[in-house]
Amino acid sequence: MDFAKRAVDHLHYDIDPIIRNRLDNDFYKLLMRKMILNRHPKAQVRFALKNRTSDIPLARIIPIEALREQLDHVKQLRYEPQDIHWIGGNTFYGKTGMFDRDFLNHLKISRLPDYELSIDKSGDQFIFETEGDWPDTMDWEDYVLATVNEMRNREVMRGLSPLEIDVMYARAKSKFVAKLEEIRRHPGIRVSEFGTRRRHSHPWQRWVIEAMMEMLGDQMVGTSNSFFARELGIEAKGTNAHELPMVYAALAAARHPITDGALRHSQYDVLSDWRHDYDGNLLMALPDTYGTTQFLENAPPEIAMIWKGFRPDSKDPYEATDELVAYWKRHAQDPKKKIVLYSDGLDVPVPGYELNGESMIAIHEAVKDRVTDTYGWGTMATNDFIGCIPGLPDALKPISLVCKVHSVNGHPAVKLSDNPAKAASPSKQEIERYLRAFGAEGIGDERRTRV
Repeated sequence: MDFAKRAVDHLHYDIDPIIRNRLDNDFYKLLMRKMILNRHPKAQVRFALKNRTSDIPLARIIPIEALREQLDHVKQLRYEPQDIHWIGGNTFYGKTGMFDRDFLNHLKISRLPDYELSIDKSGDQFIFETEGDWPDTMDWEDYVLATVNEMRNREVMRGLSPLEIDVMYARAKSKFVAKLEEIRRHPGIRVSEFGTRRRHSHPWQRWVIEAMMEMLGDQMVGTSNSFFARELGIEAKGTNAHELPMVYAALAAARHPITDGALRHSQYDVLSDWRHDYDGNLLMALPDTYGTTQFLENAPPEIAMIWKGFRPDSKDPYEATDELVAYWKRHAQDPKKKIVLYSDGLDVPVPGYELNGESMIAIHEAVKDRVTDTYGWGTMATNDFIGCIPGLPDALKPISLVCKVHSVNGHPAVKLSDNPAKAASPSKQEIERYLRAFGAEGIGDERRTRV
């Protein structure tokens, strides 16, 4: 594809849709939806958008009516017959028929709920919220993140000349190919593409995946994007996300009376329900929603014995590895036979460019003899244009944009995280309650400032 020509041409369209298919989201949304439909189909969950990179005033960059037009287009999309056929007939994680007829019938009638869009009092940031039945509302997360990210990129490129755009894409391609060449020098690395939410654009993500397939061969084990998994005939990858323990905990916290122990146990109720529906390499736990240390200290022993591994998503990867290895050894498990999926802010060093994140290569060299390591490569695979625009090296530097669970049946949701920057809740009172319940008062100060 001639990316520069497309970038210039789309400026003349009435609307150039960013999301064109309901499958254009993360595969774990389908996996989680199945579990949710079986247990909490009518839970009313509200999601809210937040720009953690607050110095980028998105509402002053993107026209709100143009954003609304894109979101209205997304809202009218439906799962198409070929989507249903792929979901129902394909083999995922070695299992055919993972999604039954009732689930497929649900997708046929699935509709995205309404949304609310406005601008905050500062005039800098968008307020996007949506609420409805959990199984349908959850899909908005990926769609709004990909849409806002791409619209911001389009607006930046609107101020560039055709030559500058051409140079930008040429440099970005060269930079990415250099990253893949570096990965090839380490044949033990196995990597999946995880970059849908913060991608530069839909066409660019496709180019990235195809380049990974061609250059990495068996080292490239799949993509989290369901649409591209279908279109390109590769493995769909993904397990579960923070929204599960956040909703389960909010449901538990809303019950009266509720003890700290019952609230703390809700994170393991998620795993119990997940294991009822899935097995094999889908038994990958996400331990950091309320802090990895307390999760491992209080976890039932069968998690160490039966579950295949963990995805540390907010803790220093070296500290997380040490903690997981010690945990498995305490339970007489061989860490080398366990999987650790590293996916938090990964990058690959390239001569002439600054490393932006944790080095996938350095992590692999440090842990390859201790655990079975694998990688989910996101933003710095699908949206690394740093240093690529002539004279404007940081103009397209990726932002940290999230759309998290805000409330459940009207009750505030909470995320504590291992990284204070990722903590979230609309309620200071609930933050305090969770810090106490999860034994995390000592890490509370930084998290309180994030409410």
